[in-house]
Amino acid sequence: MRIIFAGTPAFAQQALSALHQAGHEIALVLTQPDRPAGRGMKPQASAVKQWAIDHHLNISQPRSLRLDGGFASDAQQAQQLIAQTHADVMVVAAYGLILPLWVLQSMHLGCLNIHASLLPRWRGAAPIHRAIEADDTQTGVCIMQMDEGLDTGAVLLQRTHPIGPDTTTHQLHNELAQLGAQCMVNVLSDFKSYTPVAQSADGVTYAKKIDKKEAVLDWSQHAQVLARRLRAFDPFPGGLTYLNNEPLKIWSAKVHSNSLQHLSPGTVLHVSSEGIDVACGEGVLRITSLQRTGGKRLSVVQFIQGFEGLACAVLQMAPLK
Repeated sequence: MRIIFAGTPAFAQQALSALHQAGHEIALVLTQPDRPAGRGMKPQASAVKQWAIDHHLNISQPRSLRLDGGFASDAQQAQQLIAQTHADVMVVAAYGLILPLWVLQSMHLGCLNIHASLLPRWRGAAPIHRAIEADDTQTGVCIMQMDEGLDTGAVLLQRTHPIGPDTTTHQLHNELAQLGAQCMVNVLSDFKSYTPVAQSADGVTYAKKIDKKEAVLDWSQHAQVLARRLRAFDPFPGGLTYLNNEPLKIWSAKVHSNSLQHLSPGTVLHVSSEGIDVACGEGVLRITSLQRTGGKRLSVVQFIQGFEGLACAVLQMAPLK
C-alpha cells in the first residue's frame, strides 16, 4: 500500500514503525505541530515526527485541516500535499486533529483509524484511562473505517485484551499500541478480506479527555474507587492530595481493607515500609509510591526517611485556608 500516516504520540509511532517494517510505502506523515515541553518548555517534536525524521520520511504539521477555519492556509497546503501523494489509504492513530469530509474522501480506500477500545464502548479521547477507571476487565483495539462522527465508523477488525487488577494506563497503553499496530498491518495485508461491520447502537459510552483537575483525591470515596483512579491516571495526571498545606502526588496504591472506618476520611492510620494506610469513606487505601513538590517519585521507604510526623496526620483535598 501507498500510505499517508496521521498520528502524534508514542501510541501512533508504534503503528508507523510496524507499517514501515511490513513493507508499506509511507508517502507522507501528518503530525501535530511541535509543542513546548520539559522544564525549559522548549518546542519538542512528537514521537511520530522524530521517528519520521530518523527514517527520512516526508512530514507535514498543519495546525488544522479545516479549509474554512482560522488556519485555512495550513489546510490548503495539506490538501495539495495529500492530492499530490496519490495514496491508497490514510492510517490514523491518535492524531489529535479532526478530519473533515474532504480528507475522508481524498483516498479511494478512505481513512482507517486505530482505536484503543471495544467500540462502541469508550468512543472519544481517553478510552484507556476510562476503561481502567470504570473497572472494566477487558478492552481491546478496533480498526475502524472513519466517517464524520466521533469514532462512529464501521469496524473492520476487533481484538480483545484483558485488563489486570493492577494494570495502569501506562502499561495498558503500551500493550494496546503493539496490538493496534499489528491489527493495522493485518488489515492492510489483505484489505479485501475484511468486511466493515456497523457499530451497535447499544452500549455506547464516551471517554472524555482527562482533565488535570481530576487528579484531586476525594478521601470520602471508597478505597477501591481511589485505587482504580490512581491506576487510570498513571502517568497523567496522577493523584493529588495535601498534607499540612503541602501538595503531594500519589502515584500508586492498593486497597488494604474494605471495612468501614470510623475516623475522618484522609486520616493516616498506619505508616510502615509496606505503605501508608489512609482511611477512606469506606475501606483503607495503602499508598506505596508518592512525590513531593519539586522531587521525584519515591517508594514509601524513601519517603518516610525524610518526613516525620506522618502518623495520625490528615490528608486533605485542598489546602487549609
